[in-house]
Amino acid sequence: MLGLDISSSSVKLLELSSRNGRLEIESYGVAALPALAVVERKIQDPEQVGEAIKLVVERAKPSTRHTVAAVSGASVISRKIQLSASLQPQELESQILIEADQFIPFPLNEVSLDFEVLGPAKGRPNKNEILLVACRLETVDQLQDALKHGGLIPKVVDVENYAIERAVSLLKPQFKVTSNDPLIAVVDIGATMTNLSILHQGEIIYSRDQVFGGKQLTDEIMRRFNLSFADAGFAKKKGGLPPEYQHEVLIPFQQAAVQQINRSLQLFYSSSAFNNIDYILLAGGSSATLGLASVVKEYLGVPCSVANPFLLTNINPRISKEALNNDAPALLVAFGLAMRNLDNASD
Repeated sequence: MLGLDISSSSVKLLELSSRNGRLEIESYGVAALPALAVVERKIQDPEQVGEAIKLVVERAKPSTRHTVAAVSGASVISRKIQLSASLQPQELESQILIEADQFIPFPLNEVSLDFEVLGPAKGRPNKNEILLVACRLETVDQLQDALKHGGLIPKVVDVENYAIERAVSLLKPQFKVTSNDPLIAVVDIGATMTNLSILHQGEIIYSRDQVFGGKQLTDEIMRRFNLSFADAGFAKKKGGLPPEYQHEVLIPFQQAAVQQINRSLQLFYSSSAFNNIDYILLAGGSSATLGLASVVKEYLGVPCSVANPFLLTNINPRISKEALNNDAPALLVAFGLAMRNLDNASD
């Protein structure tokens, strides 16, 4: 199964398998998206996105076309409810429709609705806890249209939040936190959007998007050094900029990123019973900016690292390990999506 992550600036594809209890990366690819094809995590032009998907499939040459893709957490409504454990499947579905109609602010014929029975409710063995998730049909249809235009077969439409939970569950042993019940902040810094997700006991309990991303750094490089957008992006990743880049451009961007992270954390603290976190995991293509993890750790006083979900996996010999590791922070969601249907992955 393929995991496909669609952000505002690129599509990322990852093929994952499981052999003898160990995950292996079979293929992967990244392709840029045209401006405004995706805006604030919403697909605006499925055909343009589909063309980028065709390109990334051509580059990755995966062995399957069956794909898990995701809608953003901000585009879904989710709620946990408790219903009688004695309900038969047809009775359960009917009751879920009644419950859903009470909290979904749209007509049910305009939403895609799914549910999962999580198991017996805590302290109430005669009740099952059930997770309901709803998303506008238009959002799901645009995602599926883009995949089909790109030659992929959509098998599962997941939610980005659940992909993050899945990936972090695998990475958690790397964090070496002392708390038995750590609070982990995942900061996904994309080209134009930054998402903060707070995980507690393996589940995201808070999520917030804000307009901030690596494009601001690219734009400043363009302005300061009179480079094209493509050349500025290349120089940002590969280096070769004048000496003043470090102090006049990079450090101000890092400080701005820390301020954005701190502001989001303060908003979380003010709306919850928590007043500190145990670990910060940086993800997204812009999180690999030179030295950012160290700056975050120094200014916020919290252990921090850049996500690399491939440290504990095997890698197909035909894949460049250097290229994969360079792209690793941007592939966290795709990795979590690709885990979706593996036997050893948690749903």
